[in-house]
Amino acid sequence: MSEIELSAGVIDYTDTGGDGEAVVLVHGLGFDGSVWDAVVRELRGDFRVVVPVLPIGSHRRPMRPDADLSAQGVAAVLAEFLERLGLHGVTLVQNDAGTAQLLVGVRDERIGRLVLTSCEALENYPPGVQGRTLHAASRIPGGLFLLLQSFRVPFLVRMRSSLGGMAARPIPYALVRRWYRPLLTHRAIRRDLAKFCRSTEKDTYLRAAERLTGFDRPALVAWGAEDRMMPPATGRRLAGLLPRGRYVEIPGAGTLVQLDNPGALCAELRRFIGENPTEAAK
Repeated sequence: MSEIELSAGVIDYTDTGGDGEAVVLVHGLGFDGSVWDAVVRELRGDFRVVVPVLPIGSHRRPMRPDADLSAQGVAAVLAEFLERLGLHGVTLVQNDAGTAQLLVGVRDERIGRLVLTSCEALENYPPGVQGRTLHAASRIPGGLFLLLQSFRVPFLVRMRSSLGGMAARPIPYALVRRWYRPLLTHRAIRRDLAKFCRSTEKDTYLRAAERLTGFDRPALVAWGAEDRMMPPATGRRLAGLLPRGRYVEIPGAGTLVQLDNPGALCAELRRFIGENPTEAAK
């Protein structure tokens, strides 16, 4: 694990290195880079795989108290991260949170290809009962802390209204403990997550969708076929907005496609990258 100091604070990241094209994997709320481990193992032989830990819940280092951690602010953190690492023509892969969408038409000059897997989009924000519950709790004094206590109980975690509703397969509880330990033990980490929830406006992704029609580079929308939190119909509409967009469904997968079916997702990524060479790769 490496670290880099950005305007908002210090973030951790992993970087497999090498001379291959850069694939940057972006996680969602309450997850860290480990949610991508199976995909990293599959791709690292042919690509340089970079996975930042964004400040949206599972980060170990609190951000500066004045940091903008709205969805747009977190997107700015991602853009600064790509810039500081000197990455160009990256294949940017997003899951769960819609952070990558917010770069399109704003700070997308380093994106060579865009991949959106099951994520917040259009009017689906906050997404599902999980998202609505989280955002409601973040607005009540002590509400977020109380809600997070449920993640100490494996039975509650497996419920459809919790993480169990984000995956088609059971999520190992060891991963849940890893992801939620910072939120359960550090008030400043809860503060950072609450900032995202409180300052991200409901129409954020609808406004972002208006800019997708001007994205002229290859785009893949790879959606979990069994996703209930982020309905496949939303993914199909998202792909339709992207001029060079293609829609595929990942079988046997919910929102967390990279956990449920990493093999199928990696196969689609390899095909997409191979069929759409960037200028840097030609």
